[in-house]
Amino acid sequence: MPKVGMEPLRRQQLIDATLKVIDEVGLARTTFALISKEAGMSTGIISHYFGNKKGLIDATVRYLVSQLRVKGVYTDPLQRLMGIVDANFAPIQRSRASGRAWLSFWAQSTQDADLHRLQQINRKRLISNLTYSFRPLIPAEHVKEAAETTAALIDGLWLHCALEPERQELFALHAKRCKVHIQRFLLQFATSNNARER
Repeated sequence: MPKVGMEPLRRQQLIDATLKVIDEVGLARTTFALISKEAGMSTGIISHYFGNKKGLIDATVRYLVSQLRVKGVYTDPLQRLMGIVDANFAPIQRSRASGRAWLSFWAQSTQDADLHRLQQINRKRLISNLTYSFRPLIPAEHVKEAAETTAALIDGLWLHCALEPERQELFALHAKRCKVHIQRFLLQFATSNNARER
C-alpha cells in the first residue's frame, strides 16, 4: 500500500522526468519507457497516475502554465504588470528543459486539439491579467491594444531567449525590455491619467 502523501510527490517526479526526457530527445520521441527510466519508476505507475502519454503531457503543460502565475499580492497595478513580466521570465521558464518543452508543446498544439486548447487558455489568461492591470492606468480605449501588444512582446522575446539556450543573460535583458516597453507605453498617458484623477 502506497504511503499517504506520495501521490503528489510521485506525480511531480514524473513531470520533472518528462521535462528532462523532452529536453533530451524531443516530444515526438518521448516514451513511457524513457520517462520511467529517468524517474526510476515503473511504466505502470505512470499509467496509474496519468492514464497514458497524452495525460502525462497534458499534466506537464499544466504544470508549466501554473508556474506562470504571478507570485505575491499586488495592490499597485504597475507593480502587478512588472510581476507578470517576472513570472514569464522566472527561473523555471528560463531552464533549457522548460524552454524545449514549451517549444515542443507550441509546435504540437497546431495538430493536437487538447494542447491547442491549453495554449489558448494560457494566452487568454496572460491577456486577461495584463488587461486587468492596464485598466486603471490608461484610457479604456487603449487597454486592449496595450494588453495584446505586451503579451505578444513577452511571448516573442521569451521565444528569442528559448532559441538561444546557452545565453541565459538574454532572459534578464528581455525581461527588462518588456518592463521598459510597459513604462514607455504608460508614459504616453501620464497627462491624461493625471487629468482624470483631478
